[in-house]
Amino acid sequence: MAMVGKAREAGVPLMKVVRLKAMPILQQLHLEERLLRTNSDNWCLINDGTNSPAIVMGLSGKLSELVEVKSVLRDHIPIIRRFTGGGTVVVDHGTIFVTLICNKDSVSNVQPFPRSIMSWSGQLYSEVFEGLADFHLRENDYVFGDRKFGGNAQSITKHRWIHHTSFLWDYEAKNMSYLKLPAKAPKYRLTRDHMDFICRMKEYLPRSEFIERTIKAIGTQFSVKSVSMESIDVPSVTEYVHTTKLLTEQEIHEACTLQT
Repeated sequence: MAMVGKAREAGVPLMKVVRLKAMPILQQLHLEERLLRTNSDNWCLINDGTNSPAIVMGLSGKLSELVEVKSVLRDHIPIIRRFTGGGTVVVDHGTIFVTLICNKDSVSNVQPFPRSIMSWSGQLYSEVFEGLADFHLRENDYVFGDRKFGGNAQSITKHRWIHHTSFLWDYEAKNMSYLKLPAKAPKYRLTRDHMDFICRMKEYLPRSEFIERTIKAIGTQFSVKSVSMESIDVPSVTEYVHTTKLLTEQEIHEACTLQT
């Protein structure tokens, strides 16, 4: 397998990169959870889009406060509660997902705390977007100027951590209407609605270029090895009890009752 990037010298940690195309987001999250908890390698998963629209909530998010439940029920949009923290996002074919799963001792300048991991990730993506746009890490979001295009979530275990991002390469305005304005919004958001708060990455660079730039930036800190999905050695879906769950229709109806 080909190795890329500046970080080729001996002793540099290995990062296995898996490129996926339109993997269903529930399947992706299940894979991430198993890689974090049952594997000891460093991983980067890049999933170029998901097969159909879905809403993904953080582990402690309250459905009735975050989602327009009646609209979701009417349009049969699946809702997933993932195993990491963070906010609520709508994902679809226009979303690019990048997941970094690392051993704590593989990134020497990162402490196993959310703020330190966020800071490191902001520096990494500063390399990705260098020369393209006014990129910043604002609170826990990636922004161009003051408009968000990347949402992040994390989970930290005894020896490992995961940092995953949903990037809005493109989006459909209708899908954004499923989200309520959260009570705990970033300060820089002010009172802006979703359409004034977010932007599309496609206005700045092509999908393929973003993915290649991301792999190149990772290669400055890791020895990068491309591997296939089939070569991943983790327990199967049926052998592992996942925290990430697809909400049942009953759970969604109960949340709808709270909104009425």
